[in-house]
Amino acid sequence: MTNIVGHIDKNPDEAQRLIGLKYEQLQQLIQNAQSLHNQKLAKQEEEKTRIIKAGGGRKVKLSAKEQILLTLIYLRHLTTFQLLGIQFGVSETTANDTFNYWFPLLRELLPSSLLEQVKKTRATTKLLKSC
Repeated sequence: MTNIVGHIDKNPDEAQRLIGLKYEQLQQLIQNAQSLHNQKLAKQEEEKTRIIKAGGGRKVKLSAKEQILLTLIYLRHLTTFQLLGIQFGVSETTANDTFNYWFPLLRELLPSSLLEQVKKTRATTKLLKSC
């Protein structure tokens, strides 16, 4: 467990400042994201033609909870993947790959931003062109 995960678990009141979600919301999001992740893995496993027995390969360094927190911290603070890697004890590439895996899953669970909800109507198109 990384220091950040331990810190948030010990100080749930600070989750809002660090991640932008209340501790209860964070726990619910983690639970839903892990469920979606498991569904995605099960679907991939059904479609896969195995040559080698399941369970091989290198084990992941970060738990699913840590990977989700890494993604949320990046979205909140827009720090570099190098710093995220140092904070979570992984390489820069692993931090980048982790973000790029979890971001689409979290995007399915979280509501769209207001900008994405705005439909392109004549009024908004004119407004965007004038900017």
